[in-house]
This record gives sequence, C-alpha cells and structure tokens, in this order.
Amino acid sequence: MNMPRSLRLRRPAVAACVLVAGLSHAGAQTVVTKLDCDRFQEKVTRIENFEKRMSAGSQRTPVTEAEVNAYFAFDGRDQIPQGVVDPRLTILGGGRLAARATVDLDRVREQHKSTGLFDPVNYLGGRLAVSATGVLRAQSGVARLDLESVQVAGIPVPKVLLQELVTYYSRSERFPGGINLDDPFPLPARIREIQIGRGEAIIVQ
Repeated sequence: MNMPRSLRLRRPAVAACVLVAGLSHAGAQTVVTKLDCDRFQEKVTRIENFEKRMSAGSQRTPVTEAEVNAYFAFDGRDQIPQGVVDPRLTILGGGRLAARATVDLDRVREQHKSTGLFDPVNYLGGRLAVSATGVLRAQSGVARLDLESVQVAGIPVPKVLLQELVTYYSRSERFPGGINLDDPFPLPARIREIQIGRGEAIIVQ
C-alpha cells in the first residue's frame, strides 16, 4: 500500500522526536530484536493517531531504550542519511544527551567553502567517529538542543564543524539550506513535552 506523501513527510519527524526522547543511560548496551522495533513502530502510530483524533485530554506514550535502538538497527535505516553509519544515542542525566556516529567527512569537505588556513574541515577526511554532547529541552511544544562539546576521532573540535555536518546531511525539500543547531524546532503530532528518564522516555501529547 502506498503511503500518502504528507504522511511520508511527517512520519520521520514523529519518529525522530521519539528517537531523541527514548535514549539509554550512558554506557548501557542493549541487545535489540525486530520485536522491539515493531513495538516502536506501533507507538509512533499511536502518537500519530492521537493527533488525527484531535481529542481533548492528554496521552502519555513510554518508549524504551531497546525499542529505540531496534528502530535504528532495522526499520530506521532508510531515515539515516547516506554517509552516516551506526548512530548511537545515550542520555547522561539532567537532560544531557550524547550522540555518536561514523560519518563520511569527505562528502562534507567537497561541498564546503573554506574559511581559511585554520578551518578544521580542511584537515579532516575519510570515515571518522563523530560524537557530541548537549542538553535537550522539550516543553510547550518546542524543543531546543544546547550543544556542549564535539569530538572527531576523540579529538575536541569547534562546534562549527558539527554544524557543517548537520547542514550537509539535513538538506531536504523542506530545509534546502539544512538545519541550524541553534534554532528551536516545533514538536510534531501535538507533542507538548518529552520527559526523559533513565532507560526510557515519555512522550506527552
């Protein structure tokens, strides 16, 4: 069955918000299954259906670490840009998040306009591990990520490098110039708040 174009555009946004919320405690390793992935998809559908009903009241949907990681491993692969491999997200406590992925930096450098001799993009290439930490705030229907640190292959680099990566890999029909990390963004599907706890998150609509 073909999915309507509007839903194809919205479903990744809903899934992304749930993914950002449903993170594991730092350092935890989870074995995931296709059943976990199916549960995640059911919960995304539940969130979308609440929006369609436009009913009064609220809805709380818990999402576990295993369900989120399973989505990355199975059905979520087509939502990950080419050149980004094995993304992993963890929660460090107090709203602080950490993200890690192997990224093809050559793709970014080919499109990058150098700002001078000390531009960090000039000196990085190949597929390297990129990690970042920050604080996620998601309340009143709006989310914002305050970035704290960025590392490439374990070496601290300026925030501007991560912005270059995000700009390149987030370009789309909706965002031709890519996404700016400093910009707040509205939560889809009438999501009002994301409550992040240890090992799970609760999506509040």
